[in-house]
Amino acid sequence: MRIFKADLHIHSCLSPCGDLDMSPKAIVKESKKKDLNIIAICDHNSAENVSAAVRAGKEEGICVIPGLEICSKEEVHLLALFNDEVDALKMQDVIYENLEGTNRPEIFGDQIVANEYDEVEGINDRLLIGATRLSIYEIEAAIHRLGGICILSHVDRPSYSIFSQLGFIPKDLKVDAIEISGKIQDRVKSLVHKYPVIYSSDAHFLNDIGRKHTEFYMEKAEFPEICMALRGEMGRRVLS
Repeated sequence: MRIFKADLHIHSCLSPCGDLDMSPKAIVKESKKKDLNIIAICDHNSAENVSAAVRAGKEEGICVIPGLEICSKEEVHLLALFNDEVDALKMQDVIYENLEGTNRPEIFGDQIVANEYDEVEGINDRLLIGATRLSIYEIEAAIHRLGGICILSHVDRPSYSIFSQLGFIPKDLKVDAIEISGKIQDRVKSLVHKYPVIYSSDAHFLNDIGRKHTEFYMEKAEFPEICMALRGEMGRRVLS
């Protein structure tokens, strides 16, 4: 086993707040420059650029985990990570059934669907920046039903985090980890021994990729190994 560097929260040009330079190909190339072994593409409420990123990752030797960042009706952000694109797209179907509104690019930004060759394949006109009609419990249940892992996004943030919206983590919410994207606050420190903690960049620009990352001690760069590391199974573990 060895150490793998992972940034499990990166937005592509599909996210309206993501820079247009954040194409699947560009993200993978920048991740390789930053010596990352594993990345996860987690666009807002969509997985339409995941497959292109996975294909680009295979070309460069980077493991790309299919993911999404989902906004609950409480306006809490949760990361959903999956073993393959099929399950990520099934989660996307659940989200699209519970997402209302049309994007206004002049206000929120463009939502570009791109392939692994930096070619634009389409524009997503859904209001991806919006909140779904799903509760945090419904999102968590759907993620786990599809074999994914559920991570509370940027719990250290003053907005769209479990603390900013609810003030606490419900004991009956079955999350697999919590994510920190900045400095550890005092109220977060008390949770470090209760939940596995990962560090991610939440990158919207190429330069931010890998700014925060997590080191995993595992046998391979793949989703099942990450799951075992979060659970501390068979010698796998999260180092930082």
